[in-house]
Amino acid sequence: MTDLNQAYHYCRKIIEEHSKTFSKAFSLLPKQQKYAVWAIYAFCRRVDDIVDEGTSPKEELEQFAEEFELFMEGKLMSEHPAWIALEDVFEKFSMDAKPFYDMIEGQRMDLYPEPIETKDDLLRYCYHVASTVGLMLLPVLAPGKTPMLRQGAVELGYAMQITNILRDIGEDLERGRIYVPTELLDKHAYTMDDLKNRRLSPAFVQLWEDLATDAEAYYANALKTISYYPLYSQAPVGGAARMYRAIIQSIRNNDYQVFSERNYVSDQQKKQIIAEMQ
Repeated sequence: MTDLNQAYHYCRKIIEEHSKTFSKAFSLLPKQQKYAVWAIYAFCRRVDDIVDEGTSPKEELEQFAEEFELFMEGKLMSEHPAWIALEDVFEKFSMDAKPFYDMIEGQRMDLYPEPIETKDDLLRYCYHVASTVGLMLLPVLAPGKTPMLRQGAVELGYAMQITNILRDIGEDLERGRIYVPTELLDKHAYTMDDLKNRRLSPAFVQLWEDLATDAEAYYANALKTISYYPLYSQAPVGGAARMYRAIIQSIRNNDYQVFSERNYVSDQQKKQIIAEMQ
C-alpha cells in the first residue's frame, strides 16, 4: 500500500522532471502548500501526457475522466500515488472541482480539434488547458481569496499558454497542431503555407509580436494582483509569472527561431528572478 509520503514523493518527481520553472518557483512555499502544488501538477501532467503520449489517447482520456468522477464521489478504489496525494489535498483545502473537469475538457479540445479562427477561440482554449491550473491552485496558494484573485489567475493562464504556443510553434507543427488564430494570419498577410513551410519572415515576426504583446498585457494584469496573495505565496506566484514571461524575451534575443530551436530561460536567470522576488 502506498503511504502518503511516497505518494507526494511520486508527484514531486513529476514536477521536477517536467517543469523546472514551476518546481523552482514553488519550492519556496510552506511544506503543506508545496506538497499540494506537487499533487495538482501531477494531475495536470498525467492528463496532458495521455493526449501527447498515450497509445490510445481518446480511450485513455475517457478512462481518466471516469476515474476522476469516481474520485469526486469518493468511490475510486485506486492505489495510484497521484490519486492518493490529490485526495489528501482535497481533504486539507477547500478545493473547487470545476477547473479539474475543465482541464479534462481542454485535453478533449486537443483530441478533437476545431480550427482556432479568432483570438477569442484561442483564449477559450488557453482557459481550459492553462487558466484551469491557476484556478486549481488558488485554494492552496490563497485560501479564501479566490473571488478576488480569480481574474488574475485566469489571465496568468492566458499569458503562460500563449507563451507556450509562441515557443512551441515548430514542435506543434510536427504534431499537426496549429494554435495561431487564422484571423492573425490574414491580418499580417502570412499564409498557412508560410507557417507549414516554417517561413521566418518579417510578416511572421509581426504576427508573433501581435500575440506576444497580448501575452505581456496578461502578465502585467496578473502581476498587479500578486500583493493580494498571502506573503508565503507572493514570491512563488510572482516568480513563476516572471520566469515564464522571460521566455518571450529569450525568443526575441534568439531572432524568433521557434521553428527549429527550443528557447528557454537559463537557470542563472531563474535564480536572479527568484532572488529579486524575495
